[in-house]
Amino acid sequence: MAGSTTNPPLKDELDIVIPTIRNLDFLEMWRPFFQPYHLIIVQDGDPSRTIKVPDGFDYDLYNRNDINKLLGPRASCISFKDSACRCFGYMVSKKKYIFTIDDDCFVAKDPSGNDINALQQHIQNLLSPSTPYFFNTLYDPFQEGNDFVRGYPFSLREGVPTAVSHGLWLNIPDYDAPTQLVKPLERNTRYVNTVMTIPKGTLFPMCGMNLAFDRDLIGPAMYFGLMGEGQPIGRYDDMWAGWCTKVICDHLGLGIKTGLPYIWHSKASNPFVNLKKEYNGIYWQEEIIPFFQQATLSKDCTTVQKCYVELSKQVKEKLGKIDPYFTKLGDAMVTWIEAWDELNPPKDSAAIPNGAAK
Repeated sequence: MAGSTTNPPLKDELDIVIPTIRNLDFLEMWRPFFQPYHLIIVQDGDPSRTIKVPDGFDYDLYNRNDINKLLGPRASCISFKDSACRCFGYMVSKKKYIFTIDDDCFVAKDPSGNDINALQQHIQNLLSPSTPYFFNTLYDPFQEGNDFVRGYPFSLREGVPTAVSHGLWLNIPDYDAPTQLVKPLERNTRYVNTVMTIPKGTLFPMCGMNLAFDRDLIGPAMYFGLMGEGQPIGRYDDMWAGWCTKVICDHLGLGIKTGLPYIWHSKASNPFVNLKKEYNGIYWQEEIIPFFQQATLSKDCTTVQKCYVELSKQVKEKLGKIDPYFTKLGDAMVTWIEAWDELNPPKDSAAIPNGAAK
């Protein structure tokens, strides 16, 4: 098996964040790749339930009681009974990089039959530049065997820092409920050996089940919103984070890559349950997406936090007209940034109190 290496890359600089409501038996399959790294497990649902983690993994496990204790009143910004709770793990991490994966995602195989080390490919993506300003027709020129094609401006070949690596899935595609209902037997069997940078000015539907990002570069924008219990929408948590993140990456001159690595998505969620969660989002997205396509940020927005707070004001002003939910979401976006800054004071400013740090 294309298993663990003697010196795992970024071993002390990366946390793996996993949201779950069940025992994490799936980690046995990932052991060769994940065991050297620290795990942050965010337990959703009933905090009195004991989640079992296989022996030999280094991890911290947080349940709702821990979230309430650490964040106090600001815990209201963390979703309950929805995988959006994973973003709490991003907030409490102290590492530069985050890889997040769902507990129904297994190790996939490449066309040669070798196990795919998804984490290693994500790291490769994050450590190489992105090219959002000019599309390379051989896709990612920093992948092995690729380069810039004729006509690519030399002034742009240095690229920009990569903030996000968005991986894909074999077997069960990431479909919405209506597509699930009309294509219940559809499976993705195509392994496309490609990574590409998403061009500047182009949005994309980000899936959170196989995702990595540079926490130092873009972490405060990776808020998965208000979803699940008590909210009128679900299953838009990762997409909301993706739309906000892309606008901010475009503004700050950062890149997002999509493509490799693949994981094996083992089971489809119930399309009827999904439809109930997505119902409002399917309507709202027809106005949400034009909002993000037209969103601009001022020159004063020189940090992710400043960008995010300014975006939250625009959400309240423009999307609040669609439904009061967006006014509530805009407030939660600010609360999220306040909580982030309390747990993650600027490294060059000892004057700011450390708050409820771990």
